[in-house]
Amino acid sequence: MDKFSDQVAVITGGANGIGKTLAQALSKAGARVVIGDVNDELGEGLCSEIRAAGGKARYRHTDVSDSRSVSALVTEALSDEGRIDFMFNNAGIAIAADSRDLSLDHWRKVTDVNYWGVVYGSKFAFDVMAEQGHGHIVNIASLAGLIPFPTNLPYSATKHAVVGLSMSLRAEGADLGVKVSVVCPGFIDSNIFQASEMVNIPRTDVVESIPFKLVETEVAAANILNGVARNKAIIVFPTYAKIFWWLYRFQHSLTNSFALKTIRDMRKMRGKVPPN
Repeated sequence: MDKFSDQVAVITGGANGIGKTLAQALSKAGARVVIGDVNDELGEGLCSEIRAAGGKARYRHTDVSDSRSVSALVTEALSDEGRIDFMFNNAGIAIAADSRDLSLDHWRKVTDVNYWGVVYGSKFAFDVMAEQGHGHIVNIASLAGLIPFPTNLPYSATKHAVVGLSMSLRAEGADLGVKVSVVCPGFIDSNIFQASEMVNIPRTDVVESIPFKLVETEVAAANILNGVARNKAIIVFPTYAKIFWWLYRFQHSLTNSFALKTIRDMRKMRGKVPPN
């Protein structure tokens, strides 16, 4: 973890979930963390916790769907710290549903955070890093950005876009000293399942239908930082995620069968939402 000692790391969606654990792990490794989030109470609380443990942390209210807000986060971090070594575009949301139950507003809501939020963070950080001649952008996508993920179409579509953005930006940054990695994990035990909107389906049934053990955020953060330290282009974990990615590239029929089963299982839940 010496790679992160005295480095400046900006993290969007850094107040909870994977972002929070990344902030904690980076601060323990000696990094100076700048946390951006919309939850001021959690963000300020986390910074106080990190500082109390001897780490260095700043917080700024940041709405990643607003380009001006993300620009201000990056600009302030650069002004306060003198440079930006790592930009973790981590903020993300999901909306679970049969696609027939999704409105265009649902699509826009997810796209504004998951896609445009990453575009803004990547754009502003890339400009800074290209000017200073070094830096590493880390975009948090998902296994759903590598293989089909019915039941969460806006999420999967935006995560596929983030993978394409990241790999293309990695090529552009190669001669400028800017590294880019994209993280594509399986199911993580973060708050996304509690925070995500469930449309016309019962939340409890959706959570119980997850076919794999959830990865703890501490384990996820360790995998992410290990991959970043090695400058891996695509960071995929755990093992089942790697297997599904391999199968999708070389044995489409198997992953397509799994995708079909996933949407069929959800349709059995559709319309069974209990009254408030």
